Amino acid sequence: MDASQQTFFDRIGGSPAFTRLVAVFYEGVADDEVLRPLYPEQDLGPAADRLRMFLEQYWGGPTNYSDQRGHPRLRMRHAPYRVDALARDQWLLHMRTAVDSLELADDLDAELWNYLLMAAHSLVNTIEEPAGVVNPGP
Repeated sequence: MDASQQTFFDRIGGSPAFTRLVAVFYEGVADDEVLRPLYPEQDLGPAADRLRMFLEQYWGGPTNYSDQRGHPRLRMRHAPYRVDALARDQWLLHMRTAVDSLELADDLDAELWNYLLMAAHSLVNTIEEPAGVVNPGP
């Protein structure tokens, strides 16, 4: 099968690539003062499994995520957590390190990174007022 017939999942190395991506990402999250409180479980393993399954499915791999959890509903699933610009930026910082660890070809890196940027920005659900700014209300 040539590259034009492969899914993105296959082109970047399948499950081993996504396993590495998620493992490196959560290494950063484990010690992050902003992000770690967003994960209520002591062990980050279940969150890592969910992210890996979601990304694999999104990119054309196995459908384990939806088989186990149903529709992703990312905004709804993240609604209980305070996701502000700082959390987004920290998430992107750790994810950039994780993407870099894959040493992908430039086109694959860009495709993955552009999706992750869009996803991170779309999950922000808390807007902070700049310090010293008073919201006058309606």
